Amino acid sequence: MFQGASSLSLDAKGRLSMPTRHRDALIAAASQLTITKHPHGCLMVFPRNEWELFRERIAALPMQAQWWKRIFLGNAMDVDMDGAGRVLISPELRTAAGITKDAVLLGMGGYFELWDAQVYAAKEAEAMQAEMPDVFKDFSF
Repeated sequence: MFQGASSLSLDAKGRLSMPTRHRDALIAAASQLTITKHPHGCLMVFPRNEWELFRERIAALPMQAQWWKRIFLGNAMDVDMDGAGRVLISPELRTAAGITKDAVLLGMGGYFELWDAQVYAAKEAEAMQAEMPDVFKDFSF
């Protein structure tokens, strides 16, 4: 289970250094990752085994979901983590998520979300100011 937020910077080649605390789990998954678009404007970063489960679920969707299949599967890129724990984020995916340099990597359980740092900060602030969704009405903190 991946959790927690990490503030990261992409290098000049578009590489991202995965946080040390997640590297062992990613290396155990053969250091292979799949990155694709998320409907909220960020990127989803999956260890290969988690990606295969997600891909199967998406591929099984009916024809009405064809555009979402294109978004998730058609934009997916397989990458390998190098010996220094870096992953190359393709120019196409960086552009799609608006990531230029500063990014936030969020552990979301079985996968990560990768956000442009400024976009994430703005969306998080907006969410914190909004009323909580009904699903949280009976949730105690």
